Amino acid sequence: QVQLVESGGGLVQAGDSLRLSCTTSGGTFNSYAYGMGWFRQTPGNDREFVAQIPRSTGSTYYGDSVKGRFTISRDNAKNTVYLGMNSLKPEDTAVYYCGASIYSGLHMSASDYQYWGQGTQVTVSP
Repeated sequence: QVQLVESGGGLVQAGDSLRLSCTTSGGTFNSYAYGMGWFRQTPGNDREFVAQIPRSTGSTYYGDSVKGRFTISRDNAKNTVYLGMNSLKPEDTAVYYCGASIYSGLHMSASDYQYWGQGTQVTVSP
């Protein structure tokens, strides 16, 4: 059973940077086993796609609202996926979730991910 634990969230001001981490355990974590994604969610809304590194590829994909500001990366040796966030805006405020998917290719829907962490809160003040 794969387990994911996010960390790195917090309260920052607009324009600041943060780096979120998602550490995995309980499974084989490498580029061939799981595609990894970051989503975010605000109260009353569905999970919004933020970024993904699909299985078996070094490609990265981003949601339009974060493109050019956020960077997803993975370190297989540390069983960890990162989300670097620059130029943060108040509208980036959300709970950020890390997900793992057994499917290949780009997956922007939360329903395509089988494993989730508990989430980490990011709050950006004006």
